[in-house]
Amino acid sequence: MNKLTLIAGTVLLVAPLSFAQPVDLAQSRIVFTMKQLNVPIDGAFTKFSANVDFDAKKPEAGKADFTIQTASISLPTADAVAEAKKKDWFNAAQYPTARFVSSGMKSLGNGRYQVNGKLTMKGVTRDVSAPFTAREAGGVTVVDGVLPVSRLAFKVGDGEWSDTGTVDDKVEIKFRVALKRAA
Repeated sequence: MNKLTLIAGTVLLVAPLSFAQPVDLAQSRIVFTMKQLNVPIDGAFTKFSANVDFDAKKPEAGKADFTIQTASISLPTADAVAEAKKKDWFNAAQYPTARFVSSGMKSLGNGRYQVNGKLTMKGVTRDVSAPFTAREAGGVTVVDGVLPVSRLAFKVGDGEWSDTGTVDDKVEIKFRVALKRAA
C-alpha cells in the first residue's frame, strides 16, 4: 500500500468557480497536488457537480456552488485510492461529499479574478480564497485557478498521517471549469 498516494487524496478539496453559463463537466476538472516525503503526487476527483453564475463584466454578482463526491478520488495506485477513502483521510462513508459555496467574487484586472467562500470537507467548514483567470475559447468561458488548502485544517490525514514530515500540510487544488454560453 502506498500511503503517499493516499495522502494525495487528502488534498482533493473542492474547487471554487462561478459563471453564468451552464458548466460543461466533460471539459472541466478538479485535480490536486500534494507532497509525500517531499515528492509531488497528483490526484483528481472524477465526479462533481457545479452551479455557477458568472459575468466577467459584473464579477461581484457571481456565485458558485461545487459539490465533490469524495469516493471519486483518483490517485496513482489502487491502494492509495482505498486508503484515501478511509476514516483518517476523507472518510468517504461518513462524508461522501465536499462542498464549496462562494460568498463573493471580484475582478483583479486583466482577466484575473478572486473568489471567496466556504469549503466544507469531513464535517469541517473553513473560509477559503482562490485567484482564477477567465478567458473565451471556442465558444466557452474557460476558468482556471488554484486553491491552496491546509489538509490538517480539515482533519484530512488524521492519526499517523498528521505528521507533516511524511505528508506536507499544503495541498494545491487546481480547477478548470468550462462554461457554455447561456442559451
